[in-house]
Amino acid sequence: MNKITPQPGIMDIALYQGGQSRVAGVEHVIKLSSNENPFGPSPKAIEAVRDSAANLHRYPSTDHRSLRHVIGERQGLDPERIICGVGSDEVLQFVAQAYAGCGDEVIHTEHGFSMYPIIARMVGAKPVMVPERERKVDVDAILAAVSKRTKVVFVTNPGNPTSTMISQNELKRLADNLPDDCLLVIDGAYAEFVDGFDGGAALVDQYQNVIMTRTFSKIYGLGGMRVGWGYAQRDIIEVLNRVRQPFNLSLTALAAAEAAAQDEEYLNFCRSENARLRSWLSDELAKVGVPSDPSSTNFILARFADQVEAEACDDFLKTRGLIVRRVAGYNLPNALRITVGDEEACRRVVAAISEFKRGAE
Repeated sequence: MNKITPQPGIMDIALYQGGQSRVAGVEHVIKLSSNENPFGPSPKAIEAVRDSAANLHRYPSTDHRSLRHVIGERQGLDPERIICGVGSDEVLQFVAQAYAGCGDEVIHTEHGFSMYPIIARMVGAKPVMVPERERKVDVDAILAAVSKRTKVVFVTNPGNPTSTMISQNELKRLADNLPDDCLLVIDGAYAEFVDGFDGGAALVDQYQNVIMTRTFSKIYGLGGMRVGWGYAQRDIIEVLNRVRQPFNLSLTALAAAEAAAQDEEYLNFCRSENARLRSWLSDELAKVGVPSDPSSTNFILARFADQVEAEACDDFLKTRGLIVRRVAGYNLPNALRITVGDEEACRRVVAAISEFKRGAE
């Protein structure tokens, strides 16, 4: 018997399951399971990737200064209070590494991002799940769950996979009532899809214990590059940088993110097309008896009568070359998360679900 044993909590981690991308026996599929940008990255980002190839023998920047300054300029933030990571997931991991450990508790909500309990267990902390209310984060439920052991509270806003969001006032009420020694992490991976939403930046400026995270994987179309960032008070950023690997982001990833961040025209195009097609998709599915909450993201959460119908619809969609995401693992067994694709993809989804519903009558 092997006497080398992992740290407590490691073997309690269920392996993360990414969105499916293949269907056996179907050659041409449309992947709508990972909330990827159907229009791809900015052409300027693609050009920056090509240009970076000549310097692949060089080490990348250790402090990501150029990218941090571009983000700061575009977002109106202090670049010295920004940290970059391999996707926002890594920044979330930095937070847990630095501020939670054995005997501590990490709060997340029942429909929140599935990486939160994994990250808590990575550092030996106990994940504490609190209920949501009608697929929305419930601030009162979070506050009721806070104990002396609570070190981190993770909130996704807008939510994934729910697509819903809570107001700035609710976020502020949560920050107001958390203990000073408890970090509130506002995960804003989908913030760019909401006009006028700062992702929580103003709260970061107002409170000592709030951190905001963002990503280049969604609206910027750089999921394959794995670039994210966080914004917090400077003393928190200095702590997080102590657990960050010095060369955590490649030269190519940094170049792509910097170019993407500066292409405001392409960002606006992706945002407006997503809003148009999202509205059409949700309206058309509602007409055939598949409702969804008003979405603040690049996906909708389509709801069915029960788990049996949701899974049957998913199986039917696969026969039509359409891959969406089951979310029973997020405590939403009667729902399917459907990424807003391009116009052709949205029309194919509506046609296929309409056909499924007619066949089920």
